[in-house]
Amino acid sequence: MSKKYEVGDRVKFKKSHPCGGDTWKILRVGMDFKAKCETCGRVIMLPRNKFEKSVKKKL
Repeated sequence: MSKKYEVGDRVKFKKSHPCGGDTWKILRVGMDFKAKCETCGRVIMLPRNKFEKSVKKKL
């Protein structure tokens, strides 16, 4: 059962980003997710299945 994610949601990943941040803001949802690191501003794109596996919790 997949969770419902929307643009603007904040999530915490299981692993932290190399900059030290682990909170991300969702910029795009669909088959691919686009997220922005709230610490350094880096933007990443992940396929849905990898994104859902990486998320620890929704903030």
